[in-house]
Amino acid sequence: MMTRIVIAGGGFAGINLAKGLAGKKDVEVVLVDKNNYHFFPPLLYQVATAFIEASNITYPFRKMFQGKQNVRFYYGTLLRVDDEEKQIITDSGRLDYDYLVLAMGTETNFYGLETLKKNALPIKTIDDALHLRNHLLVNMEKAVKSTDLQERATLLNLVIAGGGPTGVELAGMAGEMSKHIVRKDYPELVEAAGNIYLVGSGDRLLGPMSPKAQQESYKQLLKLGVQIKLGVAVKDYIDNEVILSNGEKISSCSLIWASGVVAANLPGLPDECKGRGGRLKVDAYNRIAGIDRIFAIGDICYQTTDKNYPDGHPQLAQVAIQQGKLLAANLINCMLGKEMKPFKYMNKGSMAIITKYQAVVDLPFGSFKGYFAWLTWLFVHIIPIAGFRNKAKLAYNWFWSFLTNDPNLRLIIRAKKGS
Repeated sequence: MMTRIVIAGGGFAGINLAKGLAGKKDVEVVLVDKNNYHFFPPLLYQVATAFIEASNITYPFRKMFQGKQNVRFYYGTLLRVDDEEKQIITDSGRLDYDYLVLAMGTETNFYGLETLKKNALPIKTIDDALHLRNHLLVNMEKAVKSTDLQERATLLNLVIAGGGPTGVELAGMAGEMSKHIVRKDYPELVEAAGNIYLVGSGDRLLGPMSPKAQQESYKQLLKLGVQIKLGVAVKDYIDNEVILSNGEKISSCSLIWASGVVAANLPGLPDECKGRGGRLKVDAYNRIAGIDRIFAIGDICYQTTDKNYPDGHPQLAQVAIQQGKLLAANLINCMLGKEMKPFKYMNKGSMAIITKYQAVVDLPFGSFKGYFAWLTWLFVHIIPIAGFRNKAKLAYNWFWSFLTNDPNLRLIIRAKKGS
């Protein structure tokens, strides 16, 4: 008899679990996702700044699982879990399961501020990145036509909320664009270039990383002309004015929100299953506390059984990848009545690119910066990209863009409404 394992979410955790179960006897795997493709979130900011194509970091699920006879893809958005009936309800129908694995990741956290949710620009999905790219390019075209200096400044000023890796990398890329591209593409704006503001509520950039990485990122961004404001938070965004917690106001048509995430909301599970940030509390084997045959992996889960991470694991790709791989083996063991292995995260380090040829890397045995760190960043970010062709295209596009300082992807392309 076939055992059906439904995986909700095709991020790093979900696809590694599905790959680990592919080809297993008497197991049917159904991967459910609201997109028909897997994408690589760490490089969304490069899509948003027109440095690489969206196709470089996306891969269709159906192509990914060609030839995997026991793996199927189901296109739909998970709406609710019905534990009693052992079903999930999606916007395109119901699915029965024997085991359910929740791996939907996180969504942008606006901390209950409706004006930010309405007006700020998140960068969490491919759609967000493409919308942001269009938004920035349209604003520059508007600025070219404007004769009002204040209006021009408002159109060109860029405010990035969040001093973590995404905020730092966005600020660095925006600084590079301003330095190398805007002056070439928009000669009308040479005397009217806007300012780039990076706003972080902490007292330093890249909070979870080493002091060396924090100091280097600060120094390199200052060289690019980024105005860094630490120890303050964005409190509101009304009528193209970014309002900071210290009372300062910045005129800008572009507030990019990279300031936090929250676990995807999931009706149907009891409130006591949810921990900090809405994450689902799981045991050492990633089983949701108090619920039979439902597991959670990746950013959405909150696991405190790992002695090295008593307050939960960092929401990083490597955690999701390792949890997905281990759970594949554990589910097979569970079905065979064998003992499961508790999850223990193997920290492989963290890194951030700051600007061209400059990055910071923290590894378990030490930290380094500069050109070698930048090469390490390039190499590490190519490895997890799905598909050989994507890796080759990305490597070529990076090489050409870094060499010329002039990628040719600055296209304003909008999908038709309703498509």
